[in-house]
Order: sequence, then C-alpha cells, then structure tokens
Amino acid sequence: MRDLGPGKPRSLVGSLLVAHPNMLDPNFRRAVLFISAHDPDNGAIGVIINRPLEKSVSELVTETPPQNLADVPVFFGGPVGNNQLMLAAFEWHKGQGLQLNHHALTAVPETPDDPTAVRAFLGYAGWSAGQLEAEMKEKAWIVQKPSRATIKLERLSRLWFDIMNKLGPWYRMLAAAPDDPSLN
Repeated sequence: MRDLGPGKPRSLVGSLLVAHPNMLDPNFRRAVLFISAHDPDNGAIGVIINRPLEKSVSELVTETPPQNLADVPVFFGGPVGNNQLMLAAFEWHKGQGLQLNHHALTAVPETPDDPTAVRAFLGYAGWSAGQLEAEMKEKAWIVQKPSRATIKLERLSRLWFDIMNKLGPWYRMLAAAPDDPSLN
C-alpha cells in the first residue's frame, strides 16, 4: 500500500481484498479481489480473481481473437459491466509488487511476457469515493499483499480458502461454516 500524503488514507492499489467470512453479499461472498486503482477522493476499481467461468476468450467473443489469446481463461470480474470482456495482464514489478494492466482485445501484445499471467474478466468491481473506506471500517474486507504465486491458475479457485487457512484457526473455522448454519 502506498501513502498518499498527510491526512489521506493509504492507497490499496496492488492489494488483495479478501471478503470477510461474514460477508453475505452474493457478488462478493468468498471473493478475492485485486485492486488496480484506488484514490479515496475518486473511488476504487478491482476485479475478482478467484471466480473462473470455465470458459476461454474464444467461446465468448464473436470476432476471432488473436491466436495467442483464444485460450485465455475468463473469470467473473465483478457485478459492474458484466456484459463486457476485459483482458488484463498481471505483471510483477520489483519494488512495486503485482500490477494489473488492462488492455483492449486488440491492444494486447502478440507475445505477452508471461502468457499465463493474461486473464479475461467479465465485469469488474467499482466503489465510489469513500465507499470502500466505509466498507473497510465495517471490516467487510481483509487486506492482503499478493505474491507471485497468487495468480497461478491452479490456485485461484481455492485462493479464498487458502488465505483463510493462513490467517489462523478462527478464520479457518469461519471459512468452513456453511452459508446457512441452520442447515448444519
């Protein structure tokens, strides 16, 4: 996280927002989001990274995508604009951490530096000015620093549970609880 100056909250750009186990909003229940833009005065934007749709770009677009992008996996990115497909490349920058660079379908390089780091997202998550900060005060989110291993495809569907397990026994117990405890 980056300090924005005296009296300003820290920027969450490059952070993971992990839904608290008590979050019941179906859009974000057990979600892990990567925050790509955040300014307390303007709001925030991010994408859910742990909801694969078991589809590839070629299955969702009417035009033929560039060959190296046809098999890019598609994820549910969030409830805003979820009829739009966005391509993004995760890139690791020494000293700055993980960054997400958004691209239009035609603007992605023919040979990305790491083709396995390219993802497609249907929709995104967005917060207006002060909204995310209010949710943070309500403890709706747990902030985590991502690692290079965070974006590995084989880990993403279990990422939320993996993070909960690492946070300790209390979170492990909450994560294992059913959505409706009365059905237990």
